[in-house]
Amino acid sequence: MIIVMGPKHAGKTSAGRVLADLLGTRFIDLDVWLEARTGKPPRTLYRESIGLFRQAEAASLHAALETGAGAVIAAGGGLIDNSRALALLQGRESLTLVYLEISPETAWNRIAQNAAGELPPFLDPGNPQEAHRLLHERRAGAYKALAHLCISGESRTPQAVGRAIEEALLNRGKSPTVNSLRGDRGA
Repeated sequence: MIIVMGPKHAGKTSAGRVLADLLGTRFIDLDVWLEARTGKPPRTLYRESIGLFRQAEAASLHAALETGAGAVIAAGGGLIDNSRALALLQGRESLTLVYLEISPETAWNRIAQNAAGELPPFLDPGNPQEAHRLLHERRAGAYKALAHLCISGESRTPQAVGRAIEEALLNRGKSPTVNSLRGDRGA
């Protein structure tokens, strides 16, 4: 199982779908699972209660890990701040954790571009760009420490990122995992 992690708007979902297609396996978007389980979009649940959001995020990850054998999973951008979710990832040899890395500037530009007049609730309204930069830098260090692979998503299409992840998995010697994910398509 492969977990694609990283900041908001890094391209986890788009690249994860491409990777799942390349490997011939299932794709799971944890934000979609969270909404299906709670009936609320992640942003709404987060605004209502950060604690309930983190609990639902961990429960969604647990369900995905239990039922998504062989899948590519796109995690939410703040997964690294969820101790319950991180505990689920610890000690699972069947997982490959991929950090999709982008600069704070690229992430901010994508957030601002997609905000539709409403910034994510985790950003300080007084100085959201500075709050984002500090959060991004702190989380980047934590993601890098946790990840088995770091892949740049900077100025790359989702197809290029998906192929880069697939190639890195093969080069890392994880070909048995990749080959088993490919099913009957072979190496």
